[in-house]
Amino acid sequence: MSITTLPVRSKTHGRLYDALWKRQLTSYPRTSLRMAYLGIVVLTTIVLYYLYYVEGTVTPLMLPYYHMSFLYFLYLLVVSNAIGAFTAFIGGLSDKIGRANLTILGTFTVGLVQLVGVPHIHSEFGFAVAYCVIGFVEGIILVSTPALIRDFSPQMGRASAMGFWALGPTVGSLLASVVATRTLAHLHPWQDQFIISGLVCMVVVAIAFVGLRELAPSLRDQLMVSDNERALVEARARGIDLEKATSHPMRSMLRLDLIASSLGISLFLLIYYASVSVLTLYWVVIFNRTTADANGINTWYWGIDAVMLVLIGVLSDRLRVRKPFMLVGGAAAIVVTMAMISQVNHPHTGYYGNVMVAVLMGLAIACAYTPWMASYTEQVEAHNPALSATGLAVWGWILRIVVALSFVVLPRVITTSTVLVDNQAAATNLQTFQAAQPYVPAAGNLHPRAAPASVITALKAMEPPGPGQALAALLQDYGTTHNVMSAMGAVPASLKLQVQGLLAFSPLATDIQAGRPVSGAQIAAVHASSPQLASLLRVEPKLIPAQKASPAQWKRWWWVCAFGQLVFLVLVFFMRGRWSPRAAKADFEQHERLVTAELEKLRGHEPVVPVPLPVLAPTGTEDGPLWVR
Repeated sequence: MSITTLPVRSKTHGRLYDALWKRQLTSYPRTSLRMAYLGIVVLTTIVLYYLYYVEGTVTPLMLPYYHMSFLYFLYLLVVSNAIGAFTAFIGGLSDKIGRANLTILGTFTVGLVQLVGVPHIHSEFGFAVAYCVIGFVEGIILVSTPALIRDFSPQMGRASAMGFWALGPTVGSLLASVVATRTLAHLHPWQDQFIISGLVCMVVVAIAFVGLRELAPSLRDQLMVSDNERALVEARARGIDLEKATSHPMRSMLRLDLIASSLGISLFLLIYYASVSVLTLYWVVIFNRTTADANGINTWYWGIDAVMLVLIGVLSDRLRVRKPFMLVGGAAAIVVTMAMISQVNHPHTGYYGNVMVAVLMGLAIACAYTPWMASYTEQVEAHNPALSATGLAVWGWILRIVVALSFVVLPRVITTSTVLVDNQAAATNLQTFQAAQPYVPAAGNLHPRAAPASVITALKAMEPPGPGQALAALLQDYGTTHNVMSAMGAVPASLKLQVQGLLAFSPLATDIQAGRPVSGAQIAAVHASSPQLASLLRVEPKLIPAQKASPAQWKRWWWVCAFGQLVFLVLVFFMRGRWSPRAAKADFEQHERLVTAELEKLRGHEPVVPVPLPVLAPTGTEDGPLWVR
């Protein structure tokens, strides 16, 4: 009996193993299935980056919880990105071991860390370890997912496909900002943001586990320019020497053109990576936004970026050119960065003034990035289509190294951010009092105008609540009656002592702002009425110089980003591809005639010699056709 049952169990185990782990397709899928696989890859990428960027939406709340300094946080970003730089090479191994299972297992790992790990971590070191695990996996998936997109997308639809892939980082950031904006006010513990993202991730992992497939190496290791080549690719796949095609991967892909192109886009994206990590802090520190409002501005940024990534990709495919879009996007990014630098000089810029700059920056990044992704994968294929993931690993490695180095430089450029972020609650309260000061009746300001509703709301939202609520009640009544005594009487009895503290606090705060000394005895007098205001006076001598210096330092960082955009703009002229849509169309038509001739041989049952398709020329000049034998 045992002899008869063993083979049955082995055979069943084999079928289950094949269903779950052998995900390779031996024939090129029809369009509907291909779109489904592409959709799963995009969905997985979106969720991965949603998880990776959640920390950026709650940084103002998370740092005080862990007693984590801003400098420690930046160095954590350095370490995480450095780890991702080297694990990008693991993603490059997907040329040999496959892409799908690597992607699914990686996404499951970060989902588990996000759902179970981070919400139960109570030390900054524990969070650092968890975040580095996520960075480890992100480096792998940064390579494996665009490689899957490349496999399933012919070159004539490559920019559209890469536009959808680029939705991963962008919609991931958008999703993180939207969820934070909508839920932070109701779900006060910031850890809930990690739990929500972890649950979403597990659902997507289940979808990918059931539905994601990949092309067999013999199919994916060839170049496809259009859908017409499917039958030709399958026929030639039977004669490809896979071992020879994938030998010496790094030697094949460490090319000057690939390195220069990767460096150019990495420098261009300095402003993007600053955005996903510290832009929320920027809106809070420079423009005194609440965390929810800062995420609201970011939502506009990521929303327009997401839409335009796809639209620009479709337009680039329609015109069959990449470089003109990269040029326009790079130039536009420089102009918008100049606008951001100008806006720093105006800290009272309205909410929608900030939104406008964010929207234009998202548009500029989308215009350059999607065509670049298509151009880069085409350039990799021009060297060796069998090593697409290895070529993408070169880009991933350079990108992560540049980002890591940028976070080493950032605290040396913006030195005051550490003071402002580490004392964020005090800095926010101080800015709120400064905004209310013109509306407070006092010597030299006996008949001020009524305080606007935004000032009253900010005072009521202050933490701890006592001083802010007392001043809000006073200004609210004074705005109606214009009578100081009536306004004093309108303050609730429980807050009367806070009013005495405010009367003593206001001139001392003004003295500190003007650089005049304030003694410990004067602060002690304020402490008797309001310990909160006394604490603010003690930290104010550090905050005032930091507040004054911070705008100039942020401008300096935006200048660094503008320099990176300029380098990219110059390197565009050395990248591959046509400038003229007419010339690109002629190249494509020539290529299609060659493919048609090969397909005619197949239909006539003539033997097909496994010769590589015409590949993309590695030059970007107008001399000679885009596809050459």
